[in-house]
This record gives sequence, structure tokens and C-alpha cells, in this order.
Amino acid sequence: MSIKNLILIIVLLNTACKKTANTQVIVPPVVNTEVILKADGPGNTYELINSKLAPGFDAVENPECAHPSFGRHIAEVWDADLGTNVFEFYSHVTPDDDRCTNFDRQRVEIKTYDQSPANLKGVVGETITYKWKFRLAAGFKPSSSFTHIHQIKPVNGDDGNPMFTLTARKGTPNKMELIHDNITKVAIVDLSLFDGVWVEATEILKVGANGTYSMIIKRVSDNATLLSYSSNNIKTIRPDNDFLRPKWGIYRSLNNAADLRDDSIRFDAFSIIEIK
Repeated sequence: MSIKNLILIIVLLNTACKKTANTQVIVPPVVNTEVILKADGPGNTYELINSKLAPGFDAVENPECAHPSFGRHIAEVWDADLGTNVFEFYSHVTPDDDRCTNFDRQRVEIKTYDQSPANLKGVVGETITYKWKFRLAAGFKPSSSFTHIHQIKPVNGDDGNPMFTLTARKGTPNKMELIHDNITKVAIVDLSLFDGVWVEATEILKVGANGTYSMIIKRVSDNATLLSYSSNNIKTIRPDNDFLRPKWGIYRSLNNAADLRDDSIRFDAFSIIEIK
């Protein structure tokens, strides 16, 4: 090999090394596996829920200590409109309560919590997408205090109140409300839009003191938007909280029990995706 060719090879190698050193390596976001909770037919319903939301633990909060004669307050039933099995949550004005601990309210909810896998806990910096379908029973009767259908709850520290709540409320007319930090009603629509029809909710939030948040609920039959809200700068977690967790079900006040009836909500296809 001639000296001229050797010098050329050295120059080319140096140039390649410099380009490699100066090249910015783009690291794609880490997408955790999507967790889907879908009814698969009657029987072993709590076991199915637990296997997805908190394997080896209990992700169901129910009133069966006060109402054992009814049996389990979540069942898997066939839904003719969707053509699939779905979850049906039941709440009875009496004798249901809140796990034999609180008697001015009643609760049948599913959740993720501290015993859930890490990819089901929202920590600062993560972006989470929650998606699910639900259908209020025709003529659903909410409390004038609260009837929570969905909550995003913080864990540890100042964790008494939810960060986001989707609640039905008795009024003139009845309303569906999206509430931030247990105080600010960021979206309010007529509850009649949800009466006896399937809807799909998509909720996306980035966890942080200056996070982002969006919720859109569309009617399944025609994709019409019934409720929509978004913010590019909103508190989604409090400074001393460790993580966020979702809850779904029926959590309602008994302050005005005469306004209520035995009621139900159907849910289908819960999905949780976290991006770090």
C-alpha cells in the first residue's frame, strides 16, 4: 500500500470518528406494555380484575361485608349493544355502605394501588393514557352530593382528595362534571347525554407540578363528542405524593338517600398505557 493511500485511509477514519462523536443519539421514549382489562364471561370476575390491576392482591373495593346476600357487586354480563361481555357494577341504596367503615356513603370500585405493578403507578415525568367505555343505566339517579364514576387519586402525603374526578350530580338538570383538585369544575355537561348509551373516555395526563391533562368522552354509536377538556399547564400531582392511581365504579353519597335508587353502571375494555 502506498503512503498516499495510507494517509487517505487515516483521514477518512478520523472524519468518521468525529462524525460519530458529534452525532446526537436520540433515545426513544420507553413505552410500557399496555394493560387491558376485558370481561371474558361470567365467573371469577374479581379474580380477573385482580390479575390485571394488582396480581396476587385485591383491587376491588365492595360493600359485601354489609350486603353478603347479594353476592359479588361486580358481574360479567353480555351486552347486546356492544356484542361482547362487559363488567356491570351494582349499588343498592340499602344495605350497601363503604366497606363497613363509612356509613354515609357506598362504594363499589376497582383500582390500582401500592400493591400494583410499577407500570400501573403514575410517577412524576410519566405520561399515562387511560381509556375505557361505560354506560349508565337508563334513568340513572345521581346524588346531589357526589356520585363518582372515575377518580385519579394521589398516594401518600396529601392524598385525601382526588386530583381529577368524573362525577354525576343531581341538579336542574342533572349534570356530569369533571373536577380538578376536588374544587374546580373544569367541564360540565348535561347528564342526559349519557343516559343509557355507551360512551368511550380517553384521558391523557403527564404527571408533574406543571403537567398536562386532557379528557374526551365520545358516544360509541356515532363518535359524537359529549365532554372535552384539556390543559397544557395544570397540577396533576401534589409535591409530597409518591404516585397517581386510577379508580372506576360507583362511589356515592347517602346524604340524600331518598334521591337515589338501586343502580348500575356497565364498563368495558379498561386500558392503561404509561410512557416514561
